[in-house]
Amino acid sequence: MPELTDISVIRALCEKYDFSLSKGFGQNFIINPGIPTKIVDASGVDKRYGVIEIGPGIGVLTKELAKRAGKVVSIEVDERLPPLLAETMAGVDNFKLVLQDVLKVDLHALIQQEFPGMPVAVCANLPYYITSPIVMKLLSERLPVESLTVMVQKEAADRLAAVPGTRASSAISCAVNYYSTSRLMFTAAPGSFYPAPKVTSAVVRMDIRPSPAVQVEDEEGYFALIRAAFGQRRKTAANAIAGGLGLSKDTVIAAIQQAGFDPRVRPEALTLEDFAAIQTALKG
Repeated sequence: MPELTDISVIRALCEKYDFSLSKGFGQNFIINPGIPTKIVDASGVDKRYGVIEIGPGIGVLTKELAKRAGKVVSIEVDERLPPLLAETMAGVDNFKLVLQDVLKVDLHALIQQEFPGMPVAVCANLPYYITSPIVMKLLSERLPVESLTVMVQKEAADRLAAVPGTRASSAISCAVNYYSTSRLMFTAAPGSFYPAPKVTSAVVRMDIRPSPAVQVEDEEGYFALIRAAFGQRRKTAANAIAGGLGLSKDTVIAAIQQAGFDPRVRPEALTLEDFAAIQTALKG
């Protein structure tokens, strides 16, 4: 098979299968030949591993994963891609395509069926328009996976890798840090993709924690509190939480003070432990 990062090869394949890239599916194919290798290097997978890929496109990253991993299962929502992937992945016997929306797939069942006895990792060039819902599904379902290594918009990568309690943190930073330890691995210029996006991209690796970073009794309530706090970033945590959870401001201020914080504290200044303390004070 010719090099899948070659624009002329991509165009020829698209023409052959009457395939046009979809903005709706966030399709930007990798054309920098060094990028797939770097992504797989960052993931750390080898022949022992089963890998879940999301959004294989024409198979650029998929081929590199299949070379290194024991088995690759790629989940793709675009019904136009299977014939094209059948050509680009022909002869690769450790690859399987699942034509489904990843947000609707029973990933626990898929892992049990496809990767018995194998350590599992997720590695993907994610569609940028749906990064957060996919990452949250992968983390919150507590899948038996060791790590997630994903290419996303640099702006999203910064949020995924931000440490709670620092200026760059957000609700998703808190969620990612609750379930995993994350770090930004490298960036990729717009010219590394076809068509070129208007933004820089970056790869983030999230290593799943054996247990959450903090112990909370009511996880759903904890994340509702965090989402409320970051729901109106320009406001103090007290104002945002009161508005987001429908509580009186006095009640929230009292809880924040009881937890040991200034009532004017901003949400980005609070750590996971701090939010847990505020939740406990609110319940009390």
